[in-house]
Amino acid sequence: MNDVDLEDRIRLLACWISEAKHLVVFTGAGISTESGLPDFRGPDGVWTRQEKGLPAQKFDWSSAKPNASHRAIFELQEMGRLGFLITQNVDNLHLESGIRPELLSELHGNIMRLQCRSCGFKCDSFPDLIACPVCENGRLAPSLVNFGDPMPEKDLADAEEHSRRSDLFVVVGSSLTVYPAANMPRFALMAGARLVIVNDGETPLDRHCHLRFDERIGEVLPQTVRELKMMLR
Repeated sequence: MNDVDLEDRIRLLACWISEAKHLVVFTGAGISTESGLPDFRGPDGVWTRQEKGLPAQKFDWSSAKPNASHRAIFELQEMGRLGFLITQNVDNLHLESGIRPELLSELHGNIMRLQCRSCGFKCDSFPDLIACPVCENGRLAPSLVNFGDPMPEKDLADAEEHSRRSDLFVVVGSSLTVYPAANMPRFALMAGARLVIVNDGETPLDRHCHLRFDERIGEVLPQTVRELKMMLR
């Protein structure tokens, strides 16, 4: 349906959100490009540059702030419409936007947070904070998941559970090529959910989705939430 007018697609997405019993949003690096952070597989993305033998871009993670699309997802939470949020991003912008930790799975960790290797307790990173305040023998370490590291078990289990429970699954800014994260929309499809993809660039699930946006995320999510609010007046 990506040949349908943008306004009509936004109106349809808002309608589906209003009908959904369990909306799951899945975000990738594309949602954060409007906050000044690079994506991964775009024309100048991190992996694209690596494959071309170009040096990595330099950027300051701490200077990035949530953009209008992060805030739109937060508004869905505040409206009681967000069932769960799954992210591949490590930039902390969802939490900074106000997303409640219990509604969020950070599949690749968080560059700004620590995690206990024993009990899984998470907290903000502070200098010299090493001992876990929850369990006796636990040690805190960066929660960031590097290539080859195991995925955080609870985050992965929660993501799969909510994907299978979803009746509307919205992918935002992901190429859906990194596993096991990319399995989540597949679990949703197998459970009978509607699949919506908002991404500048092809994904392996484009022909299976029910609604497709290749416009900028900032042109889609904020307007969808505005449309939803008008519907619910």
